[in-house]
Amino acid sequence: MNKNLTNHKINIYPIKPKDLEVIWKIAYGQKKNSWMNWNGPYFNNPIYEKAAFINQVGEKWIAEDNTWSITYNNEIIGTVSYYYGDGNLKKWLEVGICIYNPEYWNKGISTIALKLWIDHLFENVTDLPHIGFTTWSGNNGMMRVGEKVGMTLEGRIRKVRYWQNQYWDSIKYGILREEWNNL
Repeated sequence: MNKNLTNHKINIYPIKPKDLEVIWKIAYGQKKNSWMNWNGPYFNNPIYEKAAFINQVGEKWIAEDNTWSITYNNEIIGTVSYYYGDGNLKKWLEVGICIYNPEYWNKGISTIALKLWIDHLFENVTDLPHIGFTTWSGNNGMMRVGEKVGMTLEGRIRKVRYWQNQYWDSIKYGILREEWNNL
């Protein structure tokens, strides 16, 4: 199995211990963590100190091999991940993608990285018939990425995500294995 997937200047690969400090720096070590305004901000996820991130989050990512680095021109800029939306049943696979630095947004990088990731998951990780992701109606960029990779808008739960004193919709995109294979 190829553990280093590339498309032009964009690469995804399993996180290595030496990557953790770099990922922490771009994700949490900046004065402004703009990405947190788009990545489920209504959950109020913590801003990790370096040691806590490396020891709690990073080591888990490495051990479980469910989160990989995204590089652009050989520089780590984000991560792709997967998890099971139904827990231990493991019949509902969800993906995530995060580009931490806004300098790399709106350049098509997420689309290519997500295509590489879904290819990898369908080919090497799961025999499930469906892969999807959940976002919110305020994250137009993620909805565009879903559409650009060929996913279908499968669901909209209206006004269930509360952020910045207003309600937003929860948005679900997905694709079936046979649809992916036909793209």
